Amino acid sequence: MRLTSRFNAKAGFADLWDYLREPRPYRWPLLAVSFAIPLGGLLALTQESHFRPPDAPKVSYISTFAEGRSDEEIRQSNIANQQRKEAREAERAELQERKVEAYKALGRATGLDVDAMEREAAIERAREDAEAEARRRELYAAGSDGADNGE
Repeated sequence: MRLTSRFNAKAGFADLWDYLREPRPYRWPLLAVSFAIPLGGLLALTQESHFRPPDAPKVSYISTFAEGRSDEEIRQSNIANQQRKEAREAERAELQERKVEAYKALGRATGLDVDAMEREAAIERAREDAEAEARRRELYAAGSDGADNGE
């Protein structure tokens, strides 16, 4: 069945025109609102706006060090900072180990084979490390000339 045979545009427009000509109490205000809503939306979408670029950052330099520090003072502060860093890393590793032990205890309490899970995780970590190392070698080999002269 053809789609055009079911619809008669001339009769439809005539019917719409007859409906619009009928006097209704709020015809003009409703018609105005009906036109204002889409026109307002189009007006809002077609407005051009400009954003100003962000302000330039204000750069501040480390100014807490004394001006005339000697190389020995710099070396001592670097050693102290490295010791603090190593202490934080050791504390973080200890917390991680305690968390692993707590999860192992929970797994044993629920009947899981945590030793097998740990072996599988170690195998997975070794595989991921090997893939990362192979990728790293591939990337570094791509940037070299192929001659291994120790430079």
